[in-house]
Amino acid sequence: MGKVTFSRGGIHPRDCKYARECAIEELPLPKTVYVSMVQHLGAPAKPLVAPGDSVKVGQVIAEPGGFISAFIHSPVSGTVKGIAPRKNLAGDPVMHVEIAVEGDEWDPAIDRSGDLVTDIPDDKALILGRIKACGVVGLGGATFPTHVKLSPPPGKVADCLIINGSECEPFLTSDYRIMIERPKEVVVGAAIMQKVLDGCHCVIGIEENKPEAIAAIRAAVAELGYPDIRVQVLRKRYPQGGEKQLIDAVLHRQVGSGGLPIDVGAVVQNVTTSFAVYEAVQKNKPLISNILTVTGDKIPAKLQHNYLFRIGVPLSFVMEQAGGIPDTAAKIVSGGPMMGKAVSNLDATTVKGTAAVLYLSEAATRRQKESHCIRCGKCADACPMGLEPFLLNRLYKAADLEALEKNAAQDCIECGCCLYSCPAHIPLLDHIRQAKGQVMGVIRARAAAAKAAAEAKKQ
Repeated sequence: MGKVTFSRGGIHPRDCKYARECAIEELPLPKTVYVSMVQHLGAPAKPLVAPGDSVKVGQVIAEPGGFISAFIHSPVSGTVKGIAPRKNLAGDPVMHVEIAVEGDEWDPAIDRSGDLVTDIPDDKALILGRIKACGVVGLGGATFPTHVKLSPPPGKVADCLIINGSECEPFLTSDYRIMIERPKEVVVGAAIMQKVLDGCHCVIGIEENKPEAIAAIRAAVAELGYPDIRVQVLRKRYPQGGEKQLIDAVLHRQVGSGGLPIDVGAVVQNVTTSFAVYEAVQKNKPLISNILTVTGDKIPAKLQHNYLFRIGVPLSFVMEQAGGIPDTAAKIVSGGPMMGKAVSNLDATTVKGTAAVLYLSEAATRRQKESHCIRCGKCADACPMGLEPFLLNRLYKAADLEALEKNAAQDCIECGCCLYSCPAHIPLLDHIRQAKGQVMGVIRARAAAAKAAAEAKKQ
């Protein structure tokens, strides 16, 4: 099949994949780790350990705090020193478990060998149980608990599993390195999820600017002999990796406003999530580590890295191991330049979904002086969700929440295409992100009130 892409909007920023040739290195352990209880979308996890407890690598230290939540495991062996609030990337206080590192003793139930295990359990409940017990969450950005995503609600059936290997954000290369270095594990992980979803068709989508990854995954599929898994080459376009955009590109199906991928028969998972599923089901290894790209513009090659890191490691330690903060860095971002968040606290720690430490120069971060909207419509043309950012911006300034909801501000995926394309340099993303938060607050309050009213009526 030829190259495909989504049908509307999108932009073409420069790749800047400077760390693409940097093989994955294992990051050393610090003296202390701080494990956040907010590692996933949904309710925070509840600590199961107390100060003074001894823990091993892979031991459960926190349980899910609700239906949409996940187990958290110790990334190190040592002694629990405390459980207290600690500031995260945004500077907000979040509960953390502090562990003093003492050696590196692993739970003996974890298979640490490098042997590839291709025999997949036949029991779907067993597979889902292992994924849940190992705390696997989506590693494409949202960190939604994977066992929940692989359990469609009654009446919903998935006929296609899409594995997202697009990695369309500039600078990021961690997914690329996983596909290059561990392609068979990625493919087996996809086959595991395929079995859970009753053997539906599986498509692994990879952008055309990653020919080595395309070749590696195709070779793995051929060697492992999975007849209903195929690789689909995607045209280079941002935000190709958005769930709704990927479904549009691969299946030509549109997810409606407020809808979910399962509504059109699709489940989307990231390639690194697929690798984590493999390790959970075939190796009994919890999600205690991930791949992190350290990169940036105008920094030397020796400061570019792709690290295998343990969760709970302070970002300051990562930067120190990577060679220190370059003199050219005017801003440090966690994630990519389009959807990442500026780091306001260098002592914040890595979490399951940490994807990058990005150093941006002053030239890359300097915002142009804002001018008046010229009604050119470029922001609307670039929006992959079909929204009208210029209108949402005006409604945000007018504080018209009813009109913002009517014009689907809640559907914004915060990709930044509007901001990137605006010739007037209006901070559209900033304003629409705030508007979305306000609208979602109204929607949640309305849903809670309706639920309370329904329960009262039953009584």
